[in-house]
Amino acid sequence: MVVGQVRIGGANPLALIGGPCAIEDEPHALMLAERLARIAGDLKVPFIYKSSYDKANRSSVTSYRGPGLKEGLRILARVREEVGCPVLSDVHDVSEVGPAALVLDVLQVPAFLCRQTDLVLACGRTRKPVNVKKGQFLSPREMANVVEKLRSTGNDAILLTERGTTFGYNNLVVDFRSLQDMRELGYPVVFDATHSVQLPGGQGNRSGGERKYVAALARAAVAVGIDALFMEIHENPDRALKDGRPLSDGPNMLRLDDLPRLLQEIGAIQAAQARR
Repeated sequence: MVVGQVRIGGANPLALIGGPCAIEDEPHALMLAERLARIAGDLKVPFIYKSSYDKANRSSVTSYRGPGLKEGLRILARVREEVGCPVLSDVHDVSEVGPAALVLDVLQVPAFLCRQTDLVLACGRTRKPVNVKKGQFLSPREMANVVEKLRSTGNDAILLTERGTTFGYNNLVVDFRSLQDMRELGYPVVFDATHSVQLPGGQGNRSGGERKYVAALARAAVAVGIDALFMEIHENPDRALKDGRPLSDGPNMLRLDDLPRLLQEIGAIQAAQARR
């Protein structure tokens, strides 16, 4: 699959999909996209910038959701133009798909919405690449139904993302067999290393997370075999605040300063696999 200048799947290098959970403002988006692109470029890792213009599935009605569709897409378009990297964001409603497709290189269907047929079909009809996150409530084999919906629109540019499975009680568990199961559906597989360590609703009115496991799960996923690694990344995730409110899911985001080492470790795993 081709996303801008990034090729995903097959014998292509592992791609990084990364950025802050939610768009904070234009200067922050440009700063972080530039830093991420520079780190990825230095290590020869293909890069797609991710940030949400609207986090519509927050735990609390008072939580920060982002700048909204119009302003968020304007900022993402600026990132795309100034930094020169492809951009990805979530779409939550059929009405958002048309405007989003004019800007985004990849449309992302959130895990909670992966069975919303009208939304999936609308994304497929844009002919843009579509990244569907496997619902926390689905088995990997059930993603075959999502693939069938997208293919019915004539769109074969599909990414499938693993982000953990919930058994309730504010926790997620990753079954690495799902990466192989979804790969058998014939499309590139992505591992979301940061949402996989999320503790949904774990802090009452917002989600918690266990950042200490991000690197280990990312390394494990690469060893099993994936085509892209998805991580939400922030220069200071524990202080991403506005008016005292968290702007992002801080506890599970990777610190920007920890990214180079993790990418180097992942590169070593890939090199070892190639030598085999």
